[in-house]
Amino acid sequence: MSAQDYEMVVGLEVHAQLTTKTKLFCSDATHFGESPNTQVSVVSLAHPGTLPVMNRGAIDLALRLGLALNCDIVRHNYFARKNYFYPDLPKGYQISQHTAPICQNGYVEINVDGKEKKVRLNRIHMEEDAGKSVHDASEQYTGIDLNRAGIPLLEIVTEPDLGSSAEAYAYVSELRSILRYLNVCDGNMEQGRLRCDVNISVRKKGDPKLGTKVEIKNLNSIRFIRKAIEVEKERLIALVESGGTVLQQTRGYDEVTNTTYAIRTKEDADDYRYFADPDLPPFHITDEMIEAVRSAMPPSRKQRVEALQQEFGLSDYDTNALAADTGLEALFRGIAQHTSNTKAAANWVLNPIRNKMVEAELSSDELAIAPEAIATLIRYIDEKKTTHGIAVQKVLPALFEDGKMDVAQYLESNNLLLSDNSSELDGWIQTVLDKYPQKVTEFKKGKKGLIGFFVGEAMRMARGKADAQAITDKFTEKLKG
Repeated sequence: MSAQDYEMVVGLEVHAQLTTKTKLFCSDATHFGESPNTQVSVVSLAHPGTLPVMNRGAIDLALRLGLALNCDIVRHNYFARKNYFYPDLPKGYQISQHTAPICQNGYVEINVDGKEKKVRLNRIHMEEDAGKSVHDASEQYTGIDLNRAGIPLLEIVTEPDLGSSAEAYAYVSELRSILRYLNVCDGNMEQGRLRCDVNISVRKKGDPKLGTKVEIKNLNSIRFIRKAIEVEKERLIALVESGGTVLQQTRGYDEVTNTTYAIRTKEDADDYRYFADPDLPPFHITDEMIEAVRSAMPPSRKQRVEALQQEFGLSDYDTNALAADTGLEALFRGIAQHTSNTKAAANWVLNPIRNKMVEAELSSDELAIAPEAIATLIRYIDEKKTTHGIAVQKVLPALFEDGKMDVAQYLESNNLLLSDNSSELDGWIQTVLDKYPQKVTEFKKGKKGLIGFFVGEAMRMARGKADAQAITDKFTEKLKG
């Protein structure tokens, strides 16, 4: 059998660090990049006799995300202890809602190759982060930094609804955009504030039974998520085809070699010996709490679609496409502040910019293009100082490298402005007419389609530095005469 005879089934677990200023169960700060073990206290260090106190802000942020993702809110909640032993886990257990999530069900809508899909959610739960083992500070010892110990996290767990790396890429991109829009998490993956675990299995097409799953831990880049899924799919199919046994493992991903490697044989839930934390009382979510969070939430996608239509008069397609990606919507609104040609602004965002994003494997949150730069391009095109083709093919790639560059200066210094010299245009046109007298005769006898040929020849002579419509008008005028 070949790889085409198999399909993969993927589920994702995304860990999002909440935007609270303090940790989940104590008042330690949550700043990134501070010196090791400087954002700790007797609580996060698990000194005997210390007790955790719940951070109310974390509950509100969990509710905000749950409501935005159409989840059922669980009213009666408690925390459990997840027992395991590791050097960077000072208590010897992690406090988690794994067995009693605050949000259940719900979904995230994604679009892949023009097809809409709802990715079902299993749950969203709160938990505290562990510390960090530092292996490169000493040749002899492993260091322990407990600044992250107790950091508040939401774990967002999907059902096994994803069937490709492209769908996983789209899901994480959309989820990160939503998290940022709601100010639940800043989505910074490089600094570890958004991490993803991938659960993947393969099976023969048509087989209803799921294969043995493998977990790839702590992926900190959306591009790496896509690559890790692809390479692990190939490994699993090759293993099954050779008659091997797929082990339920936890694996890591090496971006340098583009391979996965075994970390440990996967534990089952029983191995963690969950039980309700006796130091944290259960808490109840009331209708008043839910309504307070709902009333403070930013506009929903439906509301943003309606606002875009009312403010800018855009089509249903444009408004729905913009509202589907909060990063693109923000870019469009930024451009619209600097140009009255809002239709052109929407076209730029939804076509060349989005296409370039896909090509560069960038999410809209990673774009660094100044809205003023695109507005300047639109103005220069409208004023026939440059062409749409020049702007897309020459200027846009440069903007992806330097989003704040001076567009006007770039056009001038790279000789990309259209010629407004009438005699120069006349010269190109006359040269073409003199070169092809037979085709001129054919045109005058009724073969009007040759106008495209004449314009093309003149544009080649102009090397793109002429407006096609102006060339067409001049040819029409000359040929009629």
